[in-house]
Amino acid sequence: MSTSTYTGDVEVGGPADVRELPGLTITKVAVSEMANNAYLLRCTATGEALLIDAAAEPDTLRALIGDVDVRTVVTTHGHWDHHRALPEVVEATGAVPVAHPADAADLPVPVQRPVEHGDTVPVGDQVLEVVHLRGHTPGSIALVWRGPGDAGVHVFTGDSLFPGGVGNTQKDAARFASLIDDVEQRLFGTLPDDAWVYPGHGRDTTIGAERPSLPEWRERGW
Repeated sequence: MSTSTYTGDVEVGGPADVRELPGLTITKVAVSEMANNAYLLRCTATGEALLIDAAAEPDTLRALIGDVDVRTVVTTHGHWDHHRALPEVVEATGAVPVAHPADAADLPVPVQRPVEHGDTVPVGDQVLEVVHLRGHTPGSIALVWRGPGDAGVHVFTGDSLFPGGVGNTQKDAARFASLIDDVEQRLFGTLPDDAWVYPGHGRDTTIGAERPSLPEWRERGW
């Protein structure tokens, strides 16, 4: 996978954590009173970049971006805490806002590129696969990067999958069933155990670390 010292453990107000991988550099930072994670993905071959969730603290995100060529900003879902800095970041970078159409109306800027399940989003010469995960919100998406060589598989899950469970569905049984089914089929059913999971809040995990708990999550209903 990677020989870097990356852990994914970041704190609001603290430094970003950087993961250097063949083909892609991933930088993670935590922002806001909600401790949202934002991820800057930069193609090592072209220098072109993509930001996942311009959540808050536009000054922090602009400093994170610096002079990097951010072409795209993907919003994983429409909840307010994941897109408060989106207008400022789009204005500063000229990046194209990307989101699922089911959540587009909740964003503070027009979604210039709507994406559906199975679509792809480029980051320079690298490719992210869009996975629609219905339940936390109608238009929640994850992004999967299958790196070259030994770079491994990496998935950015927004608020649909965390260490210890799926995203909040407000005790709505139908929404929970939808989310747990999608997560099980579209993530656990397609990704290897060593796939690294980068959630919308908190610490990272892997598919393999969480897989044994799926029956427990389904049984408890959240």
